[in-house]
Amino acid sequence: MTDPFIYLASQSPRRAQLLGLLGVRHELLLAGPEEDTEALEHVQPGESPTAYVQRVTALKLDAAVARHRRLGLPPAPVLCADTTVACGRAILGKPADAQDAQRMLALLSGRTHRVLTAVALQHGKRRHAALSVSRVRFAAVEKRRIAAYVASGEPEGKAGAYAIQGRAAAFVEHISGSHSGIMGLPMFETAQLLRLAGFAL
Repeated sequence: MTDPFIYLASQSPRRAQLLGLLGVRHELLLAGPEEDTEALEHVQPGESPTAYVQRVTALKLDAAVARHRRLGLPPAPVLCADTTVACGRAILGKPADAQDAQRMLALLSGRTHRVLTAVALQHGKRRHAALSVSRVRFAAVEKRRIAAYVASGEPEGKAGAYAIQGRAAAFVEHISGSHSGIMGLPMFETAQLLRLAGFAL
């Protein structure tokens, strides 16, 4: 009998690394060029950050499960996650360009914001989901430091235009909540979902 494993439907190497820390074997289940995954991340009018991240995660899981069936892959649970940054009710997703990244970081400077990561797992017909909410306070960051950080390329593809595990850690004054959730995969919540799917952790 082969060892149990899951499919991770995420291109994020951070999520793969965090999942590995739980001792769970995984295989990547990535979208093909024919799938427009970015379209799933559009914010709906009046949508709250919590509703947004939960909806996007559910849609990504739907797409991953359909992909799994289409490819005829061996059965195994499928795991998805999505992270967003919220400053008040403003949803800060991935920056469109350097100017957008600078705008986001200027908004976060000297303020406390929330980092919401939703995680969802489907095992057969059963689906489980969880939400991690953390609070991060940035120090006041000078424009030149923001510009230098954006020029490093690190904000590209990152919700809120920063990576807590990278150079942006220098901007942080205080964290309340899940550090791994801020990185993209909340360990506690993910472990709970895996146990529901029958994994002995």
